[in-house]
Amino acid sequence: MISRQYGVSPLIVFTSMSAHWDLIRQLTRREIVSRYRGSFLGVVWAFLHPFLMLTVYTLVFRGALGLRWGHEGESALDFGLLLFAGLIVHALFAESMHRAPYLIVNHSNYVKKIVFPLEVLAWTSLGSAVFHATISACVLILFYGVLHQSLHWTMVLVPLLFIPLVLVTLGLSWFLASAGVFIRDIGHASGPLTTVMLFLSPVFYPLSAFPAAYRDLLYANPLTFLIMQAQDLLIWGKAPSWLGIGAYSLASYLIAWCGLLWFQKTRKAFADVL
Repeated sequence: MISRQYGVSPLIVFTSMSAHWDLIRQLTRREIVSRYRGSFLGVVWAFLHPFLMLTVYTLVFRGALGLRWGHEGESALDFGLLLFAGLIVHALFAESMHRAPYLIVNHSNYVKKIVFPLEVLAWTSLGSAVFHATISACVLILFYGVLHQSLHWTMVLVPLLFIPLVLVTLGLSWFLASAGVFIRDIGHASGPLTTVMLFLSPVFYPLSAFPAAYRDLLYANPLTFLIMQAQDLLIWGKAPSWLGIGAYSLASYLIAWCGLLWFQKTRKAFADVL
């Protein structure tokens, strides 16, 4: 197990990934393929779904409801693009959070296999979410290019946002995967919690639209900063907050490190409970 091989090394997150990279890649690929197996269009749905949703968001929220972000230089269709940019960040996080409490419970046959590294299940779940988020981001960039006949250079920096987002999602997934074995109610709570996080983040409205007295609620949401950065990079063409991304990445890695240590510490009791 990783815990025995690397102890509590601060690099345990990276070493766990590199040590089992082939297994993670194979399981992630199987996860993605199995999701679309049996459908007529297959993996094409990974491209078609975000394209259809982006079109609907743009037409309904801006075309029918006439909503605006209130940003200088905002085009008539930018509201739908801003909304979709925020939803990409939230969807990646939410998909992993919804599945995390059931990772061990639904793979109980792996628990008694001493040689199987259970921690890779979180990587596999995350890999599937990252795949769909990447496809959605590509669709958004394509859509933006068609509408504006140009692209912001800052779009090439979007992968930087995936680093802290992946780390914090991974850390919380390990915590929830472990807790879900002992407290089954956590699986029922993850859905409502991610929904609350969606509405307490600047996805459907700009940060300035939220009452100043309660704005701390939005800043307490770990997705708020990343959503705003994604909107800046993809829609407004603003340079990222390097200091903010650096600090967020360090904090996210600490969460991932603690999550993996906790997971490895508690996994000894999984077999007894399951």
